[in-house]
Amino acid sequence: MNREEFIIKCNDKIKLVRTEYDFSQDKMAHILGLSKKTLVEIEKSRSSLGWSGSVTLCSIFGDSEILASVFGDKPTEVVMALAFDGSVPVYRQTGGGKVFWNQIDEKNGYKLQQNIISQHYRILNPDDMHLGSSFELETIKSRFMEVAENG
Repeated sequence: MNREEFIIKCNDKIKLVRTEYDFSQDKMAHILGLSKKTLVEIEKSRSSLGWSGSVTLCSIFGDSEILASVFGDKPTEVVMALAFDGSVPVYRQTGGGKVFWNQIDEKNGYKLQQNIISQHYRILNPDDMHLGSSFELETIKSRFMEVAENG
């Protein structure tokens, strides 16, 4: 997945998220910092949230079941993978990937996992702290080997 595909998915699901939370167009537009006219245009596929609007949607509605079904687990994980694109920010502790994740590799307690829906990869340390994400398998494999061998 790349940023364009991410934006398209957010555009396609914004109305469902609004319905999931039982918000009017006025309320949803206010929450996202959009005009009602812009929101209507996005819902009719005549306009786009763009990168910032899509990130906002996923950040504010990170617990949305609609977004989880599209991106797998928390949509902010996909945002982080796309935003940092191989960089290594500091992440929070996870639940260990019991629902939306397939284990690709494990070494010295470190786990390399792939999200079953969005298909992005992540590395968890032995305490299930998120160490990095990427859509590029070779990039994340290299990083995984580095941290699993050196701690």
